Amino acid sequence: MMCAIYCRLSKEDGEKAEESESIQNQKSLLIRYAEDRRWDIYAIYSDEDYSGADQERPGFGAMLKAARARAFQIVLCKTQSRFTRELEMVEKYIHGLFPLWGIRFVAVLDNVDTDVKGNKKARQINGLINEWYLEDLSENIRAVLDQKRRQGKYIGSFPAYGYQKDPGDHNHLLVDQEAAEVVRQIFRLYLSGLGTHAIAGRLSGQGVLSPAEYKQAQGLHYVNGNAAGRGARWNHTSVARILKNEVYLGNLVQGRKRKVSYKSKKLCDVPSDQWIRVEGTHTAIIDRASFDAVQRRLGGRVRADGSGKPHLLAGKVRCMDCGSVMQRLTHTYKGVPKSYLQCKRYAATRKQPECSGHTVRLDLLTDAVRERICGYAAACYELSGVQRFRVEFGGGQRGARVKKEIASLQRQEARLRQAVTSLYLDKVDGLLTGEQFVEMNAALQQDRQTAVRRRTALEVRLLESDREEIDEDSLCRGIGELLRFRTLDRELVDMLIDTIEVGEKDRETGEQRVNINWNI
Repeated sequence: MMCAIYCRLSKEDGEKAEESESIQNQKSLLIRYAEDRRWDIYAIYSDEDYSGADQERPGFGAMLKAARARAFQIVLCKTQSRFTRELEMVEKYIHGLFPLWGIRFVAVLDNVDTDVKGNKKARQINGLINEWYLEDLSENIRAVLDQKRRQGKYIGSFPAYGYQKDPGDHNHLLVDQEAAEVVRQIFRLYLSGLGTHAIAGRLSGQGVLSPAEYKQAQGLHYVNGNAAGRGARWNHTSVARILKNEVYLGNLVQGRKRKVSYKSKKLCDVPSDQWIRVEGTHTAIIDRASFDAVQRRLGGRVRADGSGKPHLLAGKVRCMDCGSVMQRLTHTYKGVPKSYLQCKRYAATRKQPECSGHTVRLDLLTDAVRERICGYAAACYELSGVQRFRVEFGGGQRGARVKKEIASLQRQEARLRQAVTSLYLDKVDGLLTGEQFVEMNAALQQDRQTAVRRRTALEVRLLESDREEIDEDSLCRGIGELLRFRTLDRELVDMLIDTIEVGEKDRETGEQRVNINWNI
């Protein structure tokens, strides 16, 4: 008779000896058992650190392949649980396929032998007991892991990008400064108005390793099939995942997914109210204000127009009648492109429209919104504020602080001018593409304009405070000019505006209602 020996060991079995020694003990026992019965040994198959519920064990699979080919007549194991702990597998192979293949199953310590009539029920009871054991073990492991999560311990195999595991405590995260700076750059670029696709393109252009490649470069045995062969290429999904991850606030949010059952590797989503959130477990990389600003913009579901940068009001404008988001359309008239917004439902059902177009020119709507914001700011401004300006920006220590800030802003403007010059030289030398130069130059110019506006405002207020008699009317006019925003940025729009409702244009009067729902 030809027999195949199968051995298995896993952590679930609670063995005290080393794995190799325990496997060796199984082999010795089974070889001696086969020799005593003068069975020839076809092969010895073994799996270390594999669960009895795992149907994809390599040694197990090889043995079944040989059994299907009728290469031997007996499968010999130490116990039935070494073969499997699932009752379903017992029925499928031991009671189903093995008899069809002419295979006899023997488990030494359980006195299991399919050639012995009458012990089928014992084998089934063994299978049921083993399955109960797996179920109880799974529940116990889950309870232990949930307890660790509630204690603020990180239990993932790999840390989030931007962090590394503490060598002294693998359940604690430390900041990885190199990757953390990339995370900060992603948040800065997104708040400046770039979309996730554009950010991914910029990082790839700079040769920044993607999260998967970076982990591998750190010596971690991390495998991401979706990233295979991409090298340093980033994608918008990775960028969006980083922007949404609360771990960068110093918080751990775990338990978002759970196995369907201990028999399956498939994961299912856990409702957000059942996630385990513990705050302040490690050092934050992103401040709360920046993170919240990003979440507000993400919540607006803004979409880029192909340039990587969404328009200023993207995701905010809705049809006043049906509530659908207004989508952007571009038409060229006499060589000049013009952008319009139109009801998305009307565009989708144009043959049998469920709503009208509510079409509005984007530039005119943007100007109207800016005027409304200016009016809102003016309404919030009080004349009594002039007196506060006198105190705040008058002489003494406070006046000195204002002068110090003005000097700091002047130095900042000089640095930004130098940066623009260096940027242009990089473009001339071929270190930057024309597109990269335009994007980076725009960001630097915006920072410079912000610094100029702030410095000008401080100088105006300081000048007014130095006068013996303040012309309140003149000062109010000056402040009013400062309140009339010449340009808007996305961050300001997100902060002030929830949604903008656009009505259908009146055919007789040409009027079109625009309602702004404010956040404050």
